[in-house]
Order: sequence, then C-alpha cells, then structure tokens
Amino acid sequence: MDALTHGTIDAWITTLEGWRNEEIADKLHRDLGIDRNEFLKVAKEGYMFPDTYRIPKNINAQEVADIFLSNFHKKVSDDLLREGEKQNISRDQILTLASIIEREAKNDTDRPIVAGILLKRLGNDWPLETDATIQYALGYQTQQKTWWKKELTADDLEIVSPYNTRKEKGIPPAPISNPGLAAISAVVYPKNTEYWYYLSDNRGVTHFAKTLTEHENNIAKYLSQ
Repeated sequence: MDALTHGTIDAWITTLEGWRNEEIADKLHRDLGIDRNEFLKVAKEGYMFPDTYRIPKNINAQEVADIFLSNFHKKVSDDLLREGEKQNISRDQILTLASIIEREAKNDTDRPIVAGILLKRLGNDWPLETDATIQYALGYQTQQKTWWKKELTADDLEIVSPYNTRKEKGIPPAPISNPGLAAISAVVYPKNTEYWYYLSDNRGVTHFAKTLTEHENNIAKYLSQ
C-alpha cells in the first residue's frame, strides 16, 4: 500500500553517449536528488557507461557510480580492450580516444574513419587537433548553458591546457566524456584510409580530406556559410 501511495521505489535514468561527468551529475541531481559534487568525486570519466538505468531511490553517489561502472564492464569486454592494446595504447588511452571520437563523429560509419585518422596522426607525431578536447578544457558556457561551446574562437584555440590538442601532442591525460560501445570499438578496429583531415558541418555530416588544401576547401565550403 505504501508503494502505491508514494509511487515506485525505482527511477529510470538515461544518460547519453558523449556526456561528460558533469552532465551526468546534473541529471542525477535533478531526477534523484543525488549530491552533484559527491558524484563527481567518485565517478571516473570515460567509465560511466551511457545507457538507460533503473536506479533505486535513496541511493547515494558512490552506489550510482558503481552501477554505471559495473555496466561498463558488462558491455565492454576485456577481450575488446586487450585487442585495442595491440596498438600500443593503454586501456585508459583507448577510452580517452573513444571519448574524443564520440564527440567528434556523429554516426557509426564515420567513427572508425576518424579513429584511423587520429591514430595515424599519433603515429606520425602530429597533434590530434580536435575541437572537442578544447571544448572540454573551456568548461561550462554560462551564456550558452552548455558544457560544450558551440563555436570556438581564435583565443579559445590558444588555451593553456593539457587538453588543448592543437598545442599538445599525444593523447590527453584522461577521457573528456563517456563514450558508447561503437566509439570504443572504432578505436579498437579503426578504418585505415588515405585521409588525414576531417570536419563536421552544421548538420553533423563529416567531410574528409586527404590533403590540407582539400581540408581548407571543405572549411570554405561547409563552415564559412
């Protein structure tokens, strides 16, 4: 009778691919009243697997983080991560690259291609040069009310941060978001192409280029409108 009077003792919570921990914390606080700062203390970025969860009410931040992490280990097999390690990158680095790809590429067809480009840049001592990592470094945008700044300025590209992949070579120190299985699989099974460059237009369509000249033409065609 008490359950009927006061409603269900569980709540359904959906977190999306590419959310950073702060976005998950905001969702948990709004829907479950979980302390935002406590969740951020215990949640490991990149491992809070995006999914729909049935969460018991009156749960604490550590218990929610444990549920997300347990689901990560169920959905992302050790065999998959071991396969990724054959590319001479650690598991954390696999997740970091996947978190970038989740933000940079909008569909499952493009993600392995983008993964191949980023891995090729790493292998040739190029900087990754991804906008998503700079967005992560910039943090919350009060006017836009988003954690992901929509358009980067020239000053933004100069930000001093280990996540500024235009300035710093190598893989950033940690994931920038929580990727789904498709983005993780893209890092493990990248598609090798002749492309070195890519961009996403305002519709989320990815355009690839083999040379800097082709890439600059794509910028003029798809982003300078």
